[in-house]
Amino acid sequence: MDWLHQLQNSYELSILGRLLLASLLGGLIGLEREIHGRPAGFRTHLLVTLGSCLMMIVSEYFFIKFGDLSADGVVRLDPGRVAAQIVTGIGFLGAGAIIKEGHAVRGLTTAACLWVVAGIGMAVGVGLYSAALIVTVVALGNLLFLKRVELMLKKDRYRTLHVTCDDGHGIRQKLEVFLAERHLRVLNFGIEKDKLCKEVRFEFQVAQCGDDVRGVVAEAIADFAEVKKVRFR
Repeated sequence: MDWLHQLQNSYELSILGRLLLASLLGGLIGLEREIHGRPAGFRTHLLVTLGSCLMMIVSEYFFIKFGDLSADGVVRLDPGRVAAQIVTGIGFLGAGAIIKEGHAVRGLTTAACLWVVAGIGMAVGVGLYSAALIVTVVALGNLLFLKRVELMLKKDRYRTLHVTCDDGHGIRQKLEVFLAERHLRVLNFGIEKDKLCKEVRFEFQVAQCGDDVRGVVAEAIADFAEVKKVRFR
C-alpha cells in the first residue's frame, strides 16, 4: 500500500486532477454554446481550457525545477510570461469567432467565453480551484439566465431599410412620415437615382425601441403604389 500512498501524493496525480478539472469546467461552458449552435462549441472550449491549463502546469514545472537559479545568471525564469502569451493567443482565437453580417455582429459572447475559459484553465493550472469554480458558475449563470433578462429589456435596435420605387416627388417625405408614425427614428439617409430605369433607391438607417416590427413595416411599405422592392434588415 506504500506505493498507492505515494501515488496519491505524487505531483503527477495532481497534474492529472488539474487537467481533468479544467476539461470539465471548460466543457460545461462549451456545452451551452454547442446547444445554441455556436461555431465554437463543446470541443473548442474544452480544448482551450485543457491547453491553457497544461501551459500553466509546464510554466510552474519549469519554475520548480529551475527556480533556484541565481538572479545574476544568464538564464532567468518568469512564469508570468506564459500566462501573458496565453491571453495573446486567445485574442486571435476569439477574433475568429466574431462574424459581421451587414450591420449585425455575431459571436461576441462566444469570443468572450473563449477568453473566460482560458482564464479558468490557467487558474486550475496553478491550483486556484475555488476561483475557477466560482467563475464557471457565474459564467454559466450569465449564459443560461441573464439572456432572459436581457430579452425583457427595451433597448434600441439599429436597422437598415432599403426601398426601391418609381422616380417621383414626395415619396421620401411619405416614407419618413410613415416611419415616424411607427416610432422609427431616422439616423441616416441615402438616395440613389437610376435615370435610365427611372428608379429611386432609398436607404434609411433607423433606430427602433421595443418589439421587432420589421415584418409589419416592410409589408406596409410594399403596399405603396410607387414601391417596387423593400428590404428591411
